[in-house]
Amino acid sequence: MKVNSGTLDRAVRVVAGLVLIGLAATGKVGLWGYIGVVPLLTGAIGNCPVYSIFGINTCSLNKR
Repeated sequence: MKVNSGTLDRAVRVVAGLVLIGLAATGKVGLWGYIGVVPLLTGAIGNCPVYSIFGINTCSLNKR
């Protein structure tokens, strides 16, 4: 799978995912907070399916 997310993009996704999951786990937000799994996983693997669909690449190593 090709990496299409840069370092900053990935870090923001991981942090946002962890925050959402943490808020859901503590009951601060509803069960919808577990949607934080999506940005957590996309940040961890470095590939965003939506970026692939639209041809976006935030990884400076893959830019031409």
